Amino acid sequence: MRLRLPRWAAVTAVLAVLAGAGTWTAVASDDPPPVHRADRMIDLDGARLDTSYFTGDGDGRRPAVLLGHGFGGSKDDVRAQAEQLARDGYAVLTWSARGFGASTGEIGLNDPDHEVADARKLIDWLAARPEVLLDKAGDPRVGVTGASYGGAISLLAAGYDPRVDAIAPQITYWNLANALFPEGVFKKLWAGIFFSAGNGAGAGQEPVTTPSTGTGTGTGTGTGTGTGTGTGPGTGSGPKGATRPETAAGKPASCGRFTAELCSLYQRVAVSGKPDAAARALLEARSPSAVGARVKVPALLVQGQTDSLFTLAQSDAMARTLTANGAPVAVDWIAGGHDGGDRETERVERRISTWFDRWLKRDTTVDTGPAFRVSRTGGVDSTDGRATLRAATADRYPGLTAGATAVPLAGAAQTFGNPAGAAPPAVSAVPGLGGGVAGLSSLGVGLSLDFPGQHARFDAKPRNEPLRITGSPTVRVKVTSTAPDGSAVLFAKVYDVGPDGRQQVLPAQLVAPVRVEGAGAGKSVTLTLPAIDHEVEAGHRLRLVVAATDLGYASPVVPAGYTVAVESPLTVPTAPGLDTQAAALPWWVWGLPLLGLAVAAALLLTARRRTAAPAPDPELASVPLRITGLSKKYKGGDRYSVKDLSFRVERGQVLGLLGPNGAGKTTTLRMLMGLITPDEGEIRVFGQAIRPGAPVLSRVGSFVEGAGFLPHLNGRENLDLYWKATGRPAEDAHVEDALRIANLGSALDRAVRTYSQGMRQRLALAQAMLGLPDLLILDEPTNGLDPPQIREMREVMIRYAAGGRTVIVSSHLLAEVEQSCTHLVVMDRGQLVQAGPVAEITGSGDTLLVTLGASVTDALVEKIGALPGVSSATRTDGGLLVLLDGLDPTALIGELVALDVPLTGVGPHRRLEDAFLTLIGGGAA
Repeated sequence: MRLRLPRWAAVTAVLAVLAGAGTWTAVASDDPPPVHRADRMIDLDGARLDTSYFTGDGDGRRPAVLLGHGFGGSKDDVRAQAEQLARDGYAVLTWSARGFGASTGEIGLNDPDHEVADARKLIDWLAARPEVLLDKAGDPRVGVTGASYGGAISLLAAGYDPRVDAIAPQITYWNLANALFPEGVFKKLWAGIFFSAGNGAGAGQEPVTTPSTGTGTGTGTGTGTGTGTGTGPGTGSGPKGATRPETAAGKPASCGRFTAELCSLYQRVAVSGKPDAAARALLEARSPSAVGARVKVPALLVQGQTDSLFTLAQSDAMARTLTANGAPVAVDWIAGGHDGGDRETERVERRISTWFDRWLKRDTTVDTGPAFRVSRTGGVDSTDGRATLRAATADRYPGLTAGATAVPLAGAAQTFGNPAGAAPPAVSAVPGLGGGVAGLSSLGVGLSLDFPGQHARFDAKPRNEPLRITGSPTVRVKVTSTAPDGSAVLFAKVYDVGPDGRQQVLPAQLVAPVRVEGAGAGKSVTLTLPAIDHEVEAGHRLRLVVAATDLGYASPVVPAGYTVAVESPLTVPTAPGLDTQAAALPWWVWGLPLLGLAVAAALLLTARRRTAAPAPDPELASVPLRITGLSKKYKGGDRYSVKDLSFRVERGQVLGLLGPNGAGKTTTLRMLMGLITPDEGEIRVFGQAIRPGAPVLSRVGSFVEGAGFLPHLNGRENLDLYWKATGRPAEDAHVEDALRIANLGSALDRAVRTYSQGMRQRLALAQAMLGLPDLLILDEPTNGLDPPQIREMREVMIRYAAGGRTVIVSSHLLAEVEQSCTHLVVMDRGQLVQAGPVAEITGSGDTLLVTLGASVTDALVEKIGALPGVSSATRTDGGLLVLLDGLDPTALIGELVALDVPLTGVGPHRRLEDAFLTLIGGGAA
């Protein structure tokens, strides 16, 4: 039994420690008001925690927020969010958890007796701060938030400490045992990464002189150098705040900074390939689900769609439990996750602040957003031009089974085998592969491999109309196993198969494992497929695949035969109550008359204030675009959204405009299109200065997200109406050329309200290309398109520029930009970072980096180098460098898996993403 002190006793016990000298500093920032930070090392129950305390200016007490970091990180990872929350009127405390950053102690995976107890004592400290609002003596008004590891601590803190008033956990787990051992199957790749990250986590600690093998990386900040141990030497830098204790007696050296019991757990399961009851019990005891009945505070649950580590099922369990407890709950499915994709950081942090405004500041006028929101690729909020996603919302969380639709599957019972050694395995999600291939599946881009003879597949008929899947599909199958114990480990997945029957995409790269016991004589089981939000377009079909292996999971090494027969239709949830932004009536349909009056009035009011435009520059008459000293300040402030920007674009170039959110890309494009006026500098298109309504703008075509169409008219009628509105001759429209590029086919004669998002995108592209403009501006042109359409869009841009015209494209798909563009302009914080040819910026070639989960022999390296289409294979610190000579990267993965190479990731040695993150000073999420 654990002894719990009364709250004030705990406060008294730790105040002397927590009140140690801290250094207050003003945070350097361009954003008023200023924020102050105090850094302290705090001694708590055998560990020293590195903390930072943030407050803004102003008198009076304010609510507090505890802000946790992700696994393998430190308090420095959440500094920007802490500063913003402080500006929003909160007292914010961040800390590096035990074993991470400069904090000492061992990693207990949010052990209630250690990490959770630490959080409770930090709340004690907040209760004693004069800036913090109290509900009563010793009880601060406090919220807790964080992502992944920090998200779990927010749930656990709410379960163990009744003083927590609101939480906002992000991309985290409800039951860690279910996350790492789903359906009794060991998630070996993610578990290995998990424990490797912990082994190298003590970035700022002195090294322990114990041997290690393989690879691992530690993280931290500061000037000291440390080395982690375990599956490899982890390196990092950070302050040498304390010395890591030597390996405890009986604790294997490879445990790194994990507690001995966690180390033993991992080693047992990794060797056996199967979780035991003790392992499940230990992880469940440290999971929020263990105290779920106690969590009754308002909760904003943010979960990732591209996340094979903590799936949407984890947040579904949270939502159902907390709602049953009577707590206010909102669920937000973001586009990204642990597998990559868009984490929507700015929007999510803004929503968290709003959530705390409602429940901590008790501001009832605040709109906390919908009860359920899911981000869908292919849209943008055209009012500010910054979002790259559309939202679907509902006034209640639908769960994972709402709106079930039965989809019949064809196919007789099929027999397949589990190969000896479970190799080569099928490939679905590969953590870290390609910077987040999973995030592109909604665009029809994916990577998956299923080997002949190792899987069964069952197809549905092609769809007559689009089908939106939102939730977890289910299907009942009968499984028969020839394994000696009658068991089977299977991996179920649902593909979106294109009209040709061969091109298939695995939504979010997700697969559902299942362990079936007692199947020697046949056993019927219901397979619950991964929860997804994915649209199956008309003409596509669904395909159920049941495989014997998967790269990310442990499979039995003994060969066996499995027979699978389908016993029910595939039940697909559709969540019919969702309202999607893309289907909403464009504002200008009802606002056009008012807009016309407003424009006319503005013209009358400003006519006398107009100044003459600068004279044309004949030396630039053949230059599509030159921007010189361009600057634009935020409205009502002194900060710049674009500052002193200069670059030039020539004929025949496809220029990619890149930068993180807030870099100034959209503002630059708006100034280029004459929609807003710069404060300083100038833009010249073919030598003509750009002003609102400048005649030279007739040579500029633009494709901007959120293009409005009249829903009751068909595609052709919308294009004709748009062109007539320009007042230009009909023969100049080149409608047929534009339609041939858009490839809408018979859809041209259908009402636009029946179009899918991809069809709307293609219609918007055709509209932008009417008149075949000399300068074409495309903002996120591939959103909502499937792989053939993306490839066609790429070819269109290249052909268009090759004909002597110029294309400027802004996109968040870095891999697509790398293939499409000849030149790049990289912006950050409104300023130019670098400009030049793509190859010059990326230093790209045909060299791929293959990261490994274990060492490989020289003989195996030679075999890889001798593969057809491979020029060479050499060792490097990160794994293997493979120089391709004609072999496709996807085919290379198949060859590596066939050779039983223990790969954990494959990607370009120097991708545009790497160059981009380097240029803007970013890093992995």
